Amino acid sequence: MESSLSYSDRFNLHILRPIAAISFVLSLLVFGWFFAWKLLLVHVPLVHEIFGLKKKQFLPKPLNHRRFSRFYNNLTLNHTDNSG
Repeated sequence: MESSLSYSDRFNLHILRPIAAISFVLSLLVFGWFFAWKLLLVHVPLVHEIFGLKKKQFLPKPLNHRRFSRFYNNLTLNHTDNSG
C-alpha cells in the first residue's frame, strides 16, 4: 500500500504545519509575557533593574495622610468628653 502525496499535501505537511505550530507557540509566549507584565511584573523592582527601566519617583506624603486615625482619635476624644 503506497500512498502518494500531492505537491500541496507535502507543502502543507512539511512547511505550513511547522510554521503554524511555531507561530502559535510564540504567540502564546508573547501574550503570556504581556499579561504577566501588565498584571504582576510591573510591581517587581528586580524586573525594573534587569531591564533598565526608570526608577519610580516617590512623592512625599501629604500632610493630611492620616485621615482615618485623626478621625478615630477625634471620635474617641469626643466620646470621652461627652461621657464625663
